[in-house]
Amino acid sequence: MKHFLAILALLVLSGCAMMRGGPPLETVDRVDLERYMGQWYVIANIPYFGERGNVAGRAIYRMRDDGRIDDIYRYRDGSFDAPEEEMTGVAWVVDEETNAEWKVQFYWPIRFGYYIIGLDEDYQWTVVGHPSREYAWIMAREPVVSDERYEALLALLEARGFDSSQLQKVPQRPEQVGQRGFQ
Repeated sequence: MKHFLAILALLVLSGCAMMRGGPPLETVDRVDLERYMGQWYVIANIPYFGERGNVAGRAIYRMRDDGRIDDIYRYRDGSFDAPEEEMTGVAWVVDEETNAEWKVQFYWPIRFGYYIIGLDEDYQWTVVGHPSREYAWIMAREPVVSDERYEALLALLEARGFDSSQLQKVPQRPEQVGQRGFQ
């Protein structure tokens, strides 16, 4: 029930934000879906209600036989000692020319926009935004990124019209944080 209410709040809030208008959200030129699939650690986000306080957040994407994408969000609620929880949704590509604009649905009939607005050429990090600019995610294949990379990704969000001061880092497991980040 918590997740349903969180998604409902996201829908209401994003709908209100989209009514304010603004320029369309620019995406990357092209996404190779096969390379994009797999696990991404949530490094930071402008969270919606259901993500606040989560730690060890990971998004896992898997292509399905029907052409859609499994969207699995795993996390722990507030503490690394909390049991791992999972939300399972489905995503589909809206802009097949770029593969950078998706719709995601965790609960019917609620759908929200997923725009890939930054992507490393080696698919080691990605930046995803919602067209309202009220929600954003920085994700990476490793649980940490360098401070320099993080600052560059914040600048990318600012350039796309997001308030990067709203981003909150998502703690990953302590043993992972000591791993080498990437440039």
